Amino acid sequence: MTTASTAFQHRHAAHCESGVISSLLSHHGAPMTEAMAFGLSSGLSFAYLPFVKLSGLPLVAYRMPPRAIIKGLAKPMQARFRFETFRSPEAGRARLDALLAEGRVVGLQTSVFWLPYFPQDMRFHFNAHNLLVYGRNGDDYLVSDPVFEDPQRCASADMARARFAKGVLAPKGLLYYPQEIGRQQPDAEAIRRAIRKTCRVMLAPVPIAGVRGMRMLANKIERLPADAKGSAFIGHVVRMQEEIGTGGAGFRFIYAAFLQEAATITGRHDFAAFADRLTTIGDGWRGFALKAARMIRGREPLVPATIAQLLREQADAEEGFFRDLKKAVA
Repeated sequence: MTTASTAFQHRHAAHCESGVISSLLSHHGAPMTEAMAFGLSSGLSFAYLPFVKLSGLPLVAYRMPPRAIIKGLAKPMQARFRFETFRSPEAGRARLDALLAEGRVVGLQTSVFWLPYFPQDMRFHFNAHNLLVYGRNGDDYLVSDPVFEDPQRCASADMARARFAKGVLAPKGLLYYPQEIGRQQPDAEAIRRAIRKTCRVMLAPVPIAGVRGMRMLANKIERLPADAKGSAFIGHVVRMQEEIGTGGAGFRFIYAAFLQEAATITGRHDFAAFADRLTTIGDGWRGFALKAARMIRGREPLVPATIAQLLREQADAEEGFFRDLKKAVA
C-alpha cells in the first residue's frame, strides 16, 4: 500500500535544516529559497564549545543550534510549528504514520549513521540531520532528504534507529510540521531585524561565540603539538566545517545569496556589495580547510601555528564585515 502527498516536490539543497524548512514552507504556499530561510532565521554563527564533546573532541559550530533555523522563521513568517518527541520508537512510529495518513509532509531529526541510503563512507554519529517524509510504500518511508538530488526510501526499522539514536543531540524521535503560516513572503523590516541579529551573534562579547570564538579556537590550535594528537584535533575542526553541515565556506555562500535576495526585496542595493564581500570571506574558509587538509594528510609539514594564523585572518575579516553590516542596518 502506498500513501504519499502527491503535490509534494523534492528539492535539493546545500544544508539539511534550511533545505527542509524552505521545502516545507514552499509546499504550504509560502515560496522560499534555502538562502532566504537561512538568512531570515539568522542561522549564521560560529561557536567553539570545548565543554561539548563529539568523540572526545570539542564541538565547533558554524551555524546556530539545531531547530534554530526552523524556530527562527516563526515570527517573520507569522507561523506556528508543532514539535513532538516520544519516549519510545513505537510511539514515534505510530504518530508519524498517523500524520502521513492525514496527507501531511513531516520533518524529522535523525542520525546520519542509521540512514541506509547514505554511502558507508559518509555515515557518522551525527544526530541532528533533518529530512522530510512525505509518504509510505509498504514498509518503506518515502524520504525527501535535501542533501540528495533525488528522493530516497528508508525501511521503517532503519528510520526508527535513526530517529531514536543515543548520544549528543539525541533526536528522541523528534518530528515537526507547520500548523499555521500567516505570511507568504517576508517584508523588508523582518529582513533587517534578521540581519541585525546575525551581527549581534557574530560580534557578541562572549569568548566562545562569533569572531571571539574563532580567536579562542585559533589560540587552542596554536598550542597543539605537531604530532598525531594535533593532527586529529585539526582534522576534527575541518570535518566539523566541511562534512557536518555545510561548513564555514558553504554557510557564508548561502548567507551571501540571502543578502542578494534581501537587496531586491528591501531596495537596499548595498546589500549586494556585502554579498560579494562575504563570498570572498567564504573563499578564505575554503583556503583554510584546504591548507589544514594538506597538513593532516601529510602533503605538507604539520604546523599548527600556520593554521591558527589563517583562522585569525578569517576572524579579522568577519569582524570587519559584520561591523560594517551592523552600521548599514542600524
